[in-house]
Amino acid sequence: MSRIVVFGAGGRAGRAVTAEARERGYRVTAVVRDTDRHADLVSPGVVLRSGDVRDAETVYDNADGHDAVVCAVTPASGPEEFANLDRFDQAYFVDVVDALLTGMTRAGVPRLVFVGLFANLLDGRGRPVYDNPDVFPPELRPYALAHTAGLDRLRAARTGVDWLVLTPPALLDPTGPRTGRYRFGGETAAGPATLSYADLAVAVLDEIGSPTRHRTRVSVHD
Repeated sequence: MSRIVVFGAGGRAGRAVTAEARERGYRVTAVVRDTDRHADLVSPGVVLRSGDVRDAETVYDNADGHDAVVCAVTPASGPEEFANLDRFDQAYFVDVVDALLTGMTRAGVPRLVFVGLFANLLDGRGRPVYDNPDVFPPELRPYALAHTAGLDRLRAARTGVDWLVLTPPALLDPTGPRTGRYRFGGETAAGPATLSYADLAVAVLDEIGSPTRHRTRVSVHD
């Protein structure tokens, strides 16, 4: 039976990935910052652990013996944290990438699927979405820039880890059904595209079970 680690398993994307993985028979190590807040994740085949994905030793400890890693971390899980994103640590996602690549390399885990942020896709004029205040709130721009720095770090990395960044659209539906259908795009945001978290999880697990994209970032939408 295959085993995967999901960092950020307590968020909407992480929960959807964990659920899809269990449906496919994977054993899941679900890593969160606070296990007390996410005790409901524990179920047959799911082990819940606490850890900081910015720490390479934590990544190694959790990834060792697994077949793939999913990174679905979000630093904001409530209104108060979102309100502070205008002062977001610009090194956050760079630190995440460095720790993941270091820990996974040491553990010999070959595949990383990273859930990206739509704001650093390009709009119809070729600008990053985060530079368009009509689409992306200016106060969240520091968060988008930090996400972009992490993506740039992955692209520049000389690593044996086979990574993929899957970037969903802005309109992710938390209650949408699992249709099993999705499409990959490129670097340009696909207009008013939508996607359910359940189908985002389908794409993530498909790219773990039968990878088709390697060391790149793609958009994914309905």
